[in-house]
Amino acid sequence: MKNKKYVVITGASSGIGRSMAKAFAGRGFNVVVVARRVSLLQQLKDEIMEVNSKIDVIIKSADLSVPENAILLYNSLAEIDIQVWINNAGIGYYGEVSEQPIDELNHLLNLNINSLTILSSLFVRDYHHIDNSQLINISSAGGYTIVPTAITYCASKFFVNVFTEGLAKELLASDAKLSAKVLAPAATKTEFGQVANRIEHYDYDASFGTYHTSDELAEFALKLFDSDNIVGFVDRESFSFEQCDGKIPYANNNKFNQKVP
Repeated sequence: MKNKKYVVITGASSGIGRSMAKAFAGRGFNVVVVARRVSLLQQLKDEIMEVNSKIDVIIKSADLSVPENAILLYNSLAEIDIQVWINNAGIGYYGEVSEQPIDELNHLLNLNINSLTILSSLFVRDYHHIDNSQLINISSAGGYTIVPTAITYCASKFFVNVFTEGLAKELLASDAKLSAKVLAPAATKTEFGQVANRIEHYDYDASFGTYHTSDELAEFALKLFDSDNIVGFVDRESFSFEQCDGKIPYANNNKFNQKVP
């Protein structure tokens, strides 16, 4: 019997998103792949269908650097049964804060924070009571530290980490059936290097020496999906993949939980 469940993946036209789409399809899930570049999504669909023609692959074109498009995207999927929503779309730029063009800053904040928060909130609203539902937000090891010349990127990913870890605790406290998780990669060989540096070719060997491939990150995503942990992260020193129930202190104190009469 065909699996009726879908996994939605934003930023699926390349890199980690593309690899995750293939990985979840390999598990028998139908997938909704979301990105701006429709031609690459069609190629991805063709590749998945060659492996398993029983998988349903839905293509959605959306520019999520426009937050209003996040709402339109979510509403367009109202008729399908979603089990996993993965917010993978994101961007970064290297450079000093004083030199960052404002249009780049707006693009980064809208994509990394605003649309991710909107989509997360809408999914939690509708699926918090659904068994085995999961929200997985793709962040970065840079969201747990500060990388020189990537201040705004790290700050945006710090938001993702805080938001998702906090949401996970909130869902647990309310006995929700949906779980929220965050995956924080370190250096991964994707288009990120070219885009962040505004160049056509980027040498990961020269810049990092040690890094993961998109396919390896997709396997980490599946491990996080299978686990009961909240955080899956790549250690920036050892490059080992580790999981835990949270990396950010959580102020679980009665005085913070008091409700105004």
